[in-house]
Amino acid sequence: MFNKFLRENKIASYILTVIRLYLGYEFMMAGFEKISGGKFDASGFLAGAIHNPVLSPAKAVEYPGYVSFLQHFALPNAHLFNVLVPYGEFLVGLGLILGCLTTAAAFFGLVMNFSYVMAGVVSSNPLDILLGVIILAAGFNAGRIGLDRWVIPFIHKFGAKEEVKSIKHSA
Repeated sequence: MFNKFLRENKIASYILTVIRLYLGYEFMMAGFEKISGGKFDASGFLAGAIHNPVLSPAKAVEYPGYVSFLQHFALPNAHLFNVLVPYGEFLVGLGLILGCLTTAAAFFGLVMNFSYVMAGVVSSNPLDILLGVIILAAGFNAGRIGLDRWVIPFIHKFGAKEEVKSIKHSA
């Protein structure tokens, strides 16, 4: 019942817009600060997450797969993450604020928030995760008051034409 309210109710779309704007502002400003603040370097954060991983109550590494990913892929490619993190945060925020590709923006925002949590950073991430899950669960209704009102139908229309073309060529 709650999911139907989130996905279809007009009042929910207004509530979701407020949530979307708040979360978008948080992401966009975090990215903007990293972009405009000069030299952003993720290598210190990555090394800290590797050397001080999240531990379980039994003092075992809680996310060994994530720590291995950081150690063997992220840290050696820190130059890539120095670009992906700030611009990713900025673009997620922009997508949420404009209501453009809202569910994709919420998904990638969740990926970043979970990455921070698995690295041991709590901050506002749990609240951001909760709000991101609500936006993701709402689907199209979360971006109804935004550019998704025009973008999503265009994508569906374009995708349907491409599907028809591929069916005609394969027959």
